Amino acid sequence: MISHALTIIINELNKHLNDVYGVTDTARLGNISDIFATGSGGGSVSRDFLYLSAVNLKEEKTLKNVPNYVRNDVTLKASFENPPVFINFLVLMTATHTDYTNALSVLSRAIRFFQFKNLFTEDNVDPASITTSRVPINPLDQLETFKLIFEIYSPTLEEVNHLWGTLGGKQYPFVLYVMRMLDLKFRFVEREEPLIQEIVRNIHHKPAVS
Repeated sequence: MISHALTIIINELNKHLNDVYGVTDTARLGNISDIFATGSGGGSVSRDFLYLSAVNLKEEKTLKNVPNYVRNDVTLKASFENPPVFINFLVLMTATHTDYTNALSVLSRAIRFFQFKNLFTEDNVDPASITTSRVPINPLDQLETFKLIFEIYSPTLEEVNHLWGTLGGKQYPFVLYVMRMLDLKFRFVEREEPLIQEIVRNIHHKPAVS
């Protein structure tokens, strides 16, 4: 589901860059640390692309207290299941272009795209973005419904230093976004119970024993 969410975002970003600027296959999903695997710029990651990498995740604790059942008014039953885990991802977008000017141009175009469109749902994205380009084969790994919110994250210089030190290389032009509210849930129902449809109020008291 994580890869499917980021694939949808990349497809939407690439569609925008193609429609507006006439460039194709600009953004890709990949681990940016691989570019330093065998030395500066000589790793397994190809250059001249904008890479999206998930570098951290955090649970959204404000949504932990949700009901453990789902009411179905059609079947008049309640399905009991564990609530989903809501995750916020820190997504690193890195422009790896050998030409520094091109890297800054691509990065600024991406930032303007997410300024223009920062909310992604199954209703406001191109249907092709959900079904094409490295979509997980197993249906259990695919998103059915989603609401992904992108917010820019401004790290301190110390955080930047730790980030690129962890990734094992020199700094490239980059921007960090928080991708909010990816809900992870296994499709499993523990049990179903009928809904309460009627409350009996005719209560009879036994006469007091003298």
